[in-house]
Formats: sequence, C-alpha cells, structure tokens
Amino acid sequence: MIVTGLVSVVRPLRFLRIRSRRAALLVTVGGSVLLLLGLLLPVWPARLGGPQMALDDVFPDYQFGETHEIRIQAAPERVFAAVKAVTAREIRLFRLLTWLRAPHLGEAPQSLLNPAADRPILDVALQSGFVQLHEEAGREIVVGAVVCCGLRWPVRDASEFRALQGSLARAAMNFHVTDEGGGVSRLVTQTRVAASDARAERRFAAYWRVIYPGSAFIRRMWLRAIKARAELTP
Repeated sequence: MIVTGLVSVVRPLRFLRIRSRRAALLVTVGGSVLLLLGLLLPVWPARLGGPQMALDDVFPDYQFGETHEIRIQAAPERVFAAVKAVTAREIRLFRLLTWLRAPHLGEAPQSLLNPAADRPILDVALQSGFVQLHEEAGREIVVGAVVCCGLRWPVRDASEFRALQGSLARAAMNFHVTDEGGGVSRLVTQTRVAASDARAERRFAAYWRVIYPGSAFIRRMWLRAIKARAELTP
C-alpha cells in the first residue's frame, strides 16, 4: 500500500482508481499508519498445529511461528533426501526475496540470505550461523540460529545455542516427513522464534511483521521445490 502510494505520487495509477497526487498521498499516509499500528500490536504466543515432531521437544516454547505442508508422491526417504539436496536455484524467487531482506552489491559472504545458486540450502545455512539441533534420518531435521538482537557472531553448536544468555531471540526451523501410505509422504516445515525478554520480543515483533509475507512465500516455494525434486524419476 505504501509503495503503491509512493509510485502514484510520481504518476497516479489510474487503474487502481488513484486519480491524483493528492489521493496518492492519502494512500501513502494511510498505509504508513496501518504499518505503524501493526508494528505496535501486542504479541500473542503462537500455537502451531501439525503432527507430533521432535521440534516439539527441542523447541517447545515460542512467541512467533509459521507452518506449511505439502503432500508428495514419493517415499519418505526420497523426500528427506530432497530436503537436504534442494538448492536456491530450484526455489522460485528465493534469491531475489532474500536479497531484498539483506541487499548488497558485489560479492558477499554466503548465508541463508545470500546462498550460492547450486549449493544445498541447508548446507549453506549450517555453514553460516545455523546449527543442527536434531536429525532423525529419513524423518526430521531441525536447525537453529540467533536472529535478534545483539549477538554478532554465529553459535558453534547446539549446546551453545541453548545456553546463550541476554536479550535475544532464537529461531528453530524443521522439515518433518511422515508416510501417508500409498506412496505418498507428508512434508511439514515449521519456523518458531522465541524471545528471551520483552525487549527482544518487541524488536523482533516489528521485524517479523514486515518480513512475514515474504517468509511465508519462500517456505511455500521451498516445499514445492522439494516436491519437484523428490518426484523426479530416478
């Protein structure tokens, strides 16, 4: 809404019924007010549904979260292999959307927000700030990272991830595969974020409400890429 208003200030988008620069300014101001209200809303602890997963034990308490799932015509072992092998190139708009979250010019260190096109995404994540919190071969993998609000270096392992102190927010993301029978697997991915105190919660809430639409889109495209890879004929 804000972007639409700013564009219309330069050239009114009449097909959106913005017929003058004055109307464009009203749209821009209205969008800014709605954004501010959204950032100031209180946080209600998320409670995500889904199958029983190791993530529930590894990361049971959280304030923010999202969940997505897809059904795939492939055995669980093949789906899990695709989870670990899928690359940024296979995920629609992944590199564009992550660049918009962390824009840069020229060369930059590889990370989940700046992955090489043909390296497995999870490998990139685990070498650039994420740590593996759990893995059950053929069934589930859980990775975690500090996503806010003061730590400036990556944690080294799962024990350090759990032991960190201070005002911060930790995130955990999983991929969980179950056998639905008949050659069909169900793949669920959840992202959970837990803030250690009210300050970290407020800071991360503002960030989360801005990036959530893009994050949700990336997760859905990620699952579709895994599905496409898993369903390929060997």
